[in-house]
Amino acid sequence: MASLVGRLSRAFFIRNTATPSRNTGPKSVNVTGPSFIRTAVSTTTGAVLPKPVKVPFGLTRMFIVVVPFLYVGNLISKNFAALLEEHEIFVPDDDDDDD
Repeated sequence: MASLVGRLSRAFFIRNTATPSRNTGPKSVNVTGPSFIRTAVSTTTGAVLPKPVKVPFGLTRMFIVVVPFLYVGNLISKNFAALLEEHEIFVPDDDDDDD
């Protein structure tokens, strides 16, 4: 079923996209549906755009993003484990220590 959906969607997108080619002059392309022509690396005349400005991704920025989400994930999992134990859905056994 999934392969059938994949084949149908691939056939739909192939049929409804224009093939990218060199820009030799003003042409009109009669394509119905979405047109996936990439113009991010060149201008309409065909010139290559300069490299974009690279923003350094420092260690500080990484911690600013990672630490709050780890903390929020920790709080959610701790509260959900307490909820499961309160409703006796999952209660960890203390019999695992057979020393």
